[in-house]
Amino acid sequence: MRKMWKLKVVGPTLPSMYLDKRLESDTGYGFNLFKANHNDCMNWLSDKPKESVVYVSFGSVITLGLEQMEEIALGLSSCDMNFLWVVRAEEEKKLPKGFPDVKIPSKGLVVAWCRQLDVLAHESVGCFVTHCGFNSTLEAISLGVPVVGMPQVSDQTTNAKLLDEIWGVGVRAKADENGIVKSETLVSCIKKIMEGERGVVARKNATKWKELAKVAVDEGGSSENDIDGFVFELSHKC
Repeated sequence: MRKMWKLKVVGPTLPSMYLDKRLESDTGYGFNLFKANHNDCMNWLSDKPKESVVYVSFGSVITLGLEQMEEIALGLSSCDMNFLWVVRAEEEKKLPKGFPDVKIPSKGLVVAWCRQLDVLAHESVGCFVTHCGFNSTLEAISLGVPVVGMPQVSDQTTNAKLLDEIWGVGVRAKADENGIVKSETLVSCIKKIMEGERGVVARKNATKWKELAKVAVDEGGSSENDIDGFVFELSHKC
């Protein structure tokens, strides 16, 4: 596309301290849509082995149906892996009764919100079950975390296809004829990433994209060069 238009490619637009670390004060986006259970999340993650936690989040907007919530809960409780699941306050009523306190008290943590960048950057996280929203997609790639994609709407299906088939950093959990990802499908996909050969490849590719993201935003990288070029052209036109 650069041959047709003077495109300027900027990013990934993550805070500097998660990538090139050149701006020590740049540690976040500057706002939070919800109050995060930050200390609970970090303390819990720090007690878990490296790359042993499945992080599950469908972002700030997506609303899942009761059946899909039940299938996710069943999958997470039956796959015998540590998991951190973000369930917004208005969605909590859809959780099965007694979950997770009764079924998996030592394996799982359910929180209303978390600081996703900090979670994805934590060494204990080994897999990200995501709706494949653009921000989550960008953060997963930039922080080198393999994914299980469960796209819901809009561009998320395209993002899931890219993550799976083009960038090779994860797998897509396919929904059934009713649009529901069954628990057994979710478990199979999680195990592919956490235990299988597919996961080894996905983690290797995720690390590659993470390094490329750092190079892009670092001094002399493509993102910085395009920003400088844009400012130069703008200043000369004015």
